[in-house]
Amino acid sequence: MSRTRNTRASRLATAGVAATTATLLAAALSPAAHADTRPTRATAIANAAQALVQHATTLGLTSAEGTSVRDVIVDRNGTQHVRYDRTYHQLPILGGDFVVHLKSDGAYRSADRATRSRISLASTVPSVSAPKAADLAVNALRAANLGDALKQVQAKPQLIVDALHGAPKLAWRTNAVGKDSLGNPVARTVLTDARTGAQIDAWDSIETATGDGKSLYSGTVPLETTQSGSTYNLTDPTRGNTYTGDAANKTDLCIFGICISRAPSTVFTDADNHWGTGATSDRSSAAVDAQYGTNETWDYYKNVHGRNGIAGDGKGSYNRVHYGNSYNNAFWDDSCFCMTYGDGDGTTFGPLVALDVAGHEMTHGVTSKTAALTYSGESGGLNEATSDILGTLVEWYANNPSDPGDYLIGEKIVRSGFGKAALRFMDQPSKDGSSADYWSSSVGNLDVHYSSGVANHFAYLLAEGSGAKTINGVSYNSPTYNGSTVTGIGRDKLGAIWYRALTVYMTSSTNYAGARTATLNAAKDLYGNGSAEYNAVAAAWSAVNVN
Repeated sequence: MSRTRNTRASRLATAGVAATTATLLAAALSPAAHADTRPTRATAIANAAQALVQHATTLGLTSAEGTSVRDVIVDRNGTQHVRYDRTYHQLPILGGDFVVHLKSDGAYRSADRATRSRISLASTVPSVSAPKAADLAVNALRAANLGDALKQVQAKPQLIVDALHGAPKLAWRTNAVGKDSLGNPVARTVLTDARTGAQIDAWDSIETATGDGKSLYSGTVPLETTQSGSTYNLTDPTRGNTYTGDAANKTDLCIFGICISRAPSTVFTDADNHWGTGATSDRSSAAVDAQYGTNETWDYYKNVHGRNGIAGDGKGSYNRVHYGNSYNNAFWDDSCFCMTYGDGDGTTFGPLVALDVAGHEMTHGVTSKTAALTYSGESGGLNEATSDILGTLVEWYANNPSDPGDYLIGEKIVRSGFGKAALRFMDQPSKDGSSADYWSSSVGNLDVHYSSGVANHFAYLLAEGSGAKTINGVSYNSPTYNGSTVTGIGRDKLGAIWYRALTVYMTSSTNYAGARTATLNAAKDLYGNGSAEYNAVAAAWSAVNVN
């Protein structure tokens, strides 16, 4: 039995939330006079399977390759989009993913491929052994953590075909994990040439990242909880049984890339269904923030984009708060389908359970189930920017007076020791001292949290336009690379365009030029080729030097 204390209807009315993406798609793509007779997921998969056979040459498929469906989207007018992963002689292909687009009658229309290189390897037997690849990855993990005395370091190599970095080659993809001197987790994925032992690429594997309750950052918020006898559990049965638990300041134990034990996630309970005090001394206060952030993120994706849960399958995730010791991070983990929050060190960061942080990290989960943008280079910058953009839109969607919408990332969690008012600034990303305002040929060499600035800047310009202005009491002044004046089209249209680009057109290898194409295709689908929205997308990209 659940007890509901939800004011969503009244908050939506006052927020003036615009038409959802689903509504936009219905208007732009579907004849109004017809009932919803869309093909089923199974029909779309069957149609796509037939297209694979008929267009194998066009798609670069050979008898040595296998395919598996990752995601399916069926538009209101019956247009179908089926996303695939690929294998070569049963080895996963990094950059082998592609999306098949089908007409409403199931006929093949086109495809978007992460890479176009034809795969033909002389052998799938590596010259570099798995133990050697593991050693190389461990060394890379230690180097990335600046010599910190890492503990419990382990690595698990997987033989793959790398089609993402030039000519396809046999490679080891190794997940190296360990703990730092405070016992907090560190992880790095290292890509090694299986012939020569040379490092191809490497990236961090941890993506940095309501009942009635008094939260730390969002005031008193409504929560939906589950009653068990005389006790209430912080479990929401209306959102896939999402729950929040206490990690008891412990961390996960992972060996060879597999977590053999995890920090606890003991579900919070309460006697009167009034949770927290709004102070860090009450451990349930942070839990209120985490549960509230999960709820708002769930509602945003469902009510605005028609997505039922992070994976689109209606299943809820779970949260762990009070993870590690003074842990200055929060992260989404696909392997547990969960969100984890540290308490911060109190000097640089407070507890990392702010609303836009929750929206950011959980969006990593959405990205992993859709475009799966590789977490390095320009694709990694787009991965981070996707979380910044959609996480920011979650904050605007919530319309919470204690944490009003803005274009600042993490402004609630920073403390005086951090030295800046926020983690990142979307109107002019370089204000953080490291992020890129505009694209250049070297932007992919930056850390993904800084190369994301180009897309963040694009998103702000597309929503709000260029120049000086004050929004919700925050002053912004967004410049342009080419000196142009950009007129914004609003946050709702930004969200609709970016979400469709992410879920329909982007692939694991999408770079900034590809993101321009993907968002223009999305704008064309939603508003028409040559529409004001389509032209605004083009202008905003040009304003950040993506042409």
